[in-house]
Amino acid sequence: MVKHIVLTGGAGFIGSHVAEHFFHAYPQAQLTIIDKMTYAADIDNLRSIIQDPRVRLAVGDICDYAFVSRYIAEADLVIHAAAESHVDNSFGNSLPFTMTNVYGTHVILEACRLHKTPRIIHVSTDEVYGEVLEGANDESAPMNPTNPYSASKAGAEMILRGFLNCYRMPIVIVRANNIFGIRQFPEKIIPKFSLLLHKGMKLTIHGDGSNRRHFLAAQDFAEALQLLVEKGVIGEAYNIGSEDEFTNNEVAAMLCAQFGYDPKDWVTYVEDRPFNDRRYALHFEKIKALGWRQNRSITNMISDVVQWYRDHADRYEYYLRSPEFLGLKK
Repeated sequence: MVKHIVLTGGAGFIGSHVAEHFFHAYPQAQLTIIDKMTYAADIDNLRSIIQDPRVRLAVGDICDYAFVSRYIAEADLVIHAAAESHVDNSFGNSLPFTMTNVYGTHVILEACRLHKTPRIIHVSTDEVYGEVLEGANDESAPMNPTNPYSASKAGAEMILRGFLNCYRMPIVIVRANNIFGIRQFPEKIIPKFSLLLHKGMKLTIHGDGSNRRHFLAAQDFAEALQLLVEKGVIGEAYNIGSEDEFTNNEVAAMLCAQFGYDPKDWVTYVEDRPFNDRRYALHFEKIKALGWRQNRSITNMISDVVQWYRDHADRYEYYLRSPEFLGLKK
């Protein structure tokens, strides 16, 4: 029985959906959320659960061993979702990515080792496999990261493998496709474009817009994590994938349609970033064999997601005035 869950990064977009899901899935468990409360985190993301006495928010850095260890000492389940994750930011200053994603993961693992945590779920990414132009990667594919962000996540997995082999720790690794939903910080394509269109601003796309991504609902991802807590095999990695694959151009057109706009009039193209993976793709039969299914589709959810950003546009007003947000130089 799970009695005390520690979730890192739980005030961010993905983490808050995981927090909500596990709060309801384990009604007898205490939930401690560790978050540094950086720009991408928000206490409002936890509005539905934060007042409950079973929930505690611990504000601090996962690179601080004494801080992390104090909370992990109480846990029988640790879900490590905290990460620096915006690829564009990693091109400008990659050091925070290595510190948080590699060293921070090492700190979490060392605390879990010391306190003999019974179950650890590590949230990685499909980007560790690198670019996949044809077909899809299963969990046995080699890691081939192509940018500082994915390199830092691959580095974290190397630390994990060392702990697994040396200490036989109870770790399960998950690698997921692009996750979408409400409360996502507007540096990602769906919230950013939704807010720009809401404000009557044109969209900018890197390169020619042909880059492709699979989109996985945050709720489907959270359900997959619960299944892996209960049925995942220690030491294994599991892909969590989606059948929904779209180019950036197709996503822009989908969002323009929500506003009644013709994308030909609302999309402009800008110089591509230093390296932009054209496609990621996952085989995810392994987790489907445990009973998981993709239950939500971006095409069915996009209207509600866009409406949420329209209703909460004031929350992001500061970023809508930022040159970096608008894709402009200072």
